[in-house]
Amino acid sequence: MSWALPAMILACLAAGVWRRVPVYDAFLEGAKEGLATARNILPALIAMLCAVRGFEASGLTEDLCRLCAPALRALRLPEETLPLMLLRPVSGSASLAALRAVLDQCGPDSRAGLVASVMMGSSETVFYTCGVYLSAAGVKKSRHTVPCALLAWLAGSIAAGLLVP
Repeated sequence: MSWALPAMILACLAAGVWRRVPVYDAFLEGAKEGLATARNILPALIAMLCAVRGFEASGLTEDLCRLCAPALRALRLPEETLPLMLLRPVSGSASLAALRAVLDQCGPDSRAGLVASVMMGSSETVFYTCGVYLSAAGVKKSRHTVPCALLAWLAGSIAAGLLVP
């Protein structure tokens, strides 16, 4: 499989040459756009990472788990999955760490492990995705974009608790 990436790169170069596209110039233009996008979203990413780390370090996660325990039981969501549920819309890496914690604590075949896995697969890092992909694509953000994405995240999280036996 080590030949797949070089073969794909050569195929793209050949297609560009065959179609008479200035491949190197197109590459440089794409790199410039990528750097501009990174420069635009970097402050928001730094702020988000600091907020997530402060949230975890302050102990608010444990307090929210205790506060939300009755609602979680009503939705058939294991209490161990709440940190994942709360972190998933904000940070992909923090939610991966929360998933790993659930899997290490409860096991991958436990109900909590299965619910956490479904939660992770059925939702997206909402704020990052909306911020990066919409601005990179030049799409004008609607005032409904983030609320609808958060509603989808909530529906996926609740469905995970209701559908996993």
